[in-house]
Amino acid sequence: MLERLEGLRIIANAQALDAAVWPNGSRVFRLAADDVFLLGDGEVHLDDPHAIVELETGFSGMSMEPAAALDWLESTCEWELPGQRPAFAQGAVAGLAVKLWFDETEVFVMTASALAAELEERMP
Repeated sequence: MLERLEGLRIIANAQALDAAVWPNGSRVFRLAADDVFLLGDGEVHLDDPHAIVELETGFSGMSMEPAAALDWLESTCEWELPGQRPAFAQGAVAGLAVKLWFDETEVFVMTASALAAELEERMP
């Protein structure tokens, strides 16, 4: 079941995000060159005096076992999944906008909270 996530939304220049040192154990989703969603605890210091760092609660997500997730994704994605791990990807899954984090032990699925119930209906 997808759960509402609470993290930081960080809008900053790309160079500052490239050079950032993220808190240990955090998950960094680079949504765009100047846009990050950060899950985890700890402070972030950026070399961008105009950076915007705000609480973000508009996403929902869940972890899936890799084999089950890959079976589902391969049947519902029209795009090629990343072959290397770890990897972040985003695109349409089962017809909805989804963000995916792949590593050796899990696939983390994330979507806008407004789409969470609909995505759950399309999941195995």
